[in-house]
Amino acid sequence: MVTDINGFLEYRAARDGRGPAWYSAQDLGTLYDGCSYDAFGCLFGVRNHANFRPLAADRGLPADVSASTGERYGEGGFHDASWITWAEVKEVDWEERAERPDSRLHQYRRTPEGLRFAGRSSWSRAFADAIDRGPAEVRLDPGASREWPEGSEWLVGDTLYRSVTLRRRDAVPEAEWRPVWHAMEALAARHGDARVRLVVWFDS
Repeated sequence: MVTDINGFLEYRAARDGRGPAWYSAQDLGTLYDGCSYDAFGCLFGVRNHANFRPLAADRGLPADVSASTGERYGEGGFHDASWITWAEVKEVDWEERAERPDSRLHQYRRTPEGLRFAGRSSWSRAFADAIDRGPAEVRLDPGASREWPEGSEWLVGDTLYRSVTLRRRDAVPEAEWRPVWHAMEALAARHGDARVRLVVWFDS
C-alpha cells in the first residue's frame, strides 16, 4: 500500500486588529508531488526504512492549526500528523548520517560502463537464494529484512548488493524539496523563521 504526504504551509500573523493566529498559505501538493519514503522517514519518521533520527516525528496536528488546514485534515482517513518550522529546517545538518544502515540493500547492476544503481529493497529472491547457501543464521525468509554492517557487499550474478548508510541530503534531495524550502523562506522573510511551519499528514 502506497503512503502519500499531504499538508499546508502556514504562517503566524495578526489580522484585522485581532491577536496573532496561524493562517494557511499554500497547499503542499502545489510544491511537492513526490512520494519518497526516505524523505518521509528523515523528516517525520514515517516509513523510516533508512533509519534516520526523524527531525519532527509524532508531533500531531498543532492545537492552533489554521482553520483551512484543520478543515482539510478533518476529512479523515489520515495518520501521523506532524509539523516543522522554517527555523528548524534552517538548522538541519544535511550531511548528518542515519543512525543505522538502510534496512534495504542497495542494488547495482554491472554494465560495460561500470556499476549502475538499480534500486533498493528489503528482500530479493536472488539474494535470499545466494544467502541460503551460507550459514543458517544469515538465511532470509520471504519478506524478511535485516540490517547488515555498513559496507557489506555481495555479488550475485550481475547484481551487487551493498549495505549503505544514507545522509539526510540523500533522503531529502535539494532539487525535489527546493520549491517547499523556497516558499517557506519567502514567508519567513516577512513573518519570521519561527512563525512559518509546514504541517503534514499521511494517507495509506
